[in-house]
Amino acid sequence: MSFSRIIRLLTGAAGLCLCFVPASVLACAACFGKSDSSMARGMNWGIASLLVVVIGVLGGIASFFVYIARKSAMADASMSGNPAESTKRIQ
Repeated sequence: MSFSRIIRLLTGAAGLCLCFVPASVLACAACFGKSDSSMARGMNWGIASLLVVVIGVLGGIASFFVYIARKSAMADASMSGNPAESTKRIQ
């Protein structure tokens, strides 16, 4: 048997097994209607903490590019030979 045939067979078997699982097993506490449970509160805190991490990482990347742009502008000013521009803060 080839590798792709084995993968197709396993995927089909997994799909067939999922057809026989009751629907209540697939739903979490928030989706199934019990939104005041501890599982739903934990999921909300998990979503919030992941959102904070993603915003922090994107903010760090954006601030790095702002830093690079400012350093590049100062380097261009110092190469032009005008010392007054090289010490001026870029805003």
